[in-house]
Amino acid sequence: MNLIVFGPPGAGKGTQAKRLETVLGLPHVASGDIFRDIRKQDSPLAREVRSYMDAGNYVPDELTIELVLARLRKPDALQGFILDGFPRTEPQAEALDSALAGDRRRLDVALYINVPDEIITQRLQGRIICPQCHAIYNVVTHPPIVDLTCDVCGHALEKRTDETPEVIGTRLEVYEQQTAPLVEYYGTRGILREVDGNQAVRVVEAGVDEALDLRGVK
Repeated sequence: MNLIVFGPPGAGKGTQAKRLETVLGLPHVASGDIFRDIRKQDSPLAREVRSYMDAGNYVPDELTIELVLARLRKPDALQGFILDGFPRTEPQAEALDSALAGDRRRLDVALYINVPDEIITQRLQGRIICPQCHAIYNVVTHPPIVDLTCDVCGHALEKRTDETPEVIGTRLEVYEQQTAPLVEYYGTRGILREVDGNQAVRVVEAGVDEALDLRGVK
């Protein structure tokens, strides 16, 4: 299965994509993780990526497409993948379709996790992440067992630089302008599956499994 998971920032895409990685046995390819790994480096590319992310803007299409498509051509992704955070724009979606067609592959499902803006804002303001293993926590709804320490790898947790109140507003505006149109893009292709992400995690999981017809797979 070739699958993308998309929706507004903080909708729970990463949480569901990581779970599906285990359920389906497919690699979880997150564009955000790719960029966060790059931004740690001391290079012109890292400085460029930091400048976009810290302002709440998307990394330009050309660079994003190049990095993500290179990842999808690695051996572990040739039999299927779970894309998280890509595509984020119609040019990226078109580039993905073209690249897959060139490799005699196609996208099977576009899973859209929908959450209202006011809930997204609340989630992002409380979110903390592990820079080491990329585990995600929330100080209110999903705190770590030990304060500011990752349950998975023990690394110190941190607040993302692009999740200040001002930047959150910019990110939501950018999402509405550039990513929200993908709902129609994939809807017209008949591969869109929508799940209400404003529910308890277990309820969202059940909705995802139903949308992907995975009941009984686990």
